[in-house]
Amino acid sequence: MSHATHRGRRHPTVALGLGCDRGCSLDTLRQAVETALAQAGAGWADVQAVASITLKADEAGLLALAAEQGWALRFHPPGVLAAVPVPNPSETVRRYTGTPSVSESAALLAAGWPGPPTPALLLEKHKHCGPDGRNATVSVALMNPAPEG
Repeated sequence: MSHATHRGRRHPTVALGLGCDRGCSLDTLRQAVETALAQAGAGWADVQAVASITLKADEAGLLALAAEQGWALRFHPPGVLAAVPVPNPSETVRRYTGTPSVSESAALLAAGWPGPPTPALLLEKHKHCGPDGRNATVSVALMNPAPEG
């Protein structure tokens, strides 16, 4: 299926990969996810899995959003995220986190895609700067109907 076919579905089942600045607020994260889901043609109820990097395991805004939505967050170490091929790797992200991608890699892992990202990523790196001046990044991946492992 092509991206257009996936986006044409009425209710895709998706996974989110989330990254954010330290101290990012719940409101900023909520706005980032809401916009990303709309751009991917999905809604809050379509989210089946959510992941991020282990560096964010204590991030208050991220944990609050997961609690609010009833999501079980999964956190991956930088080495695991770095092994996932992504369309938008960043050397800046690598310098700060040890992996060239957080949101895209985390979304693909959460969705159960072991290989190249096409056609799994419905929305690549959606960047959002909130009213608190903090940045959040969201990637949306189509859930793999037959995840490996």
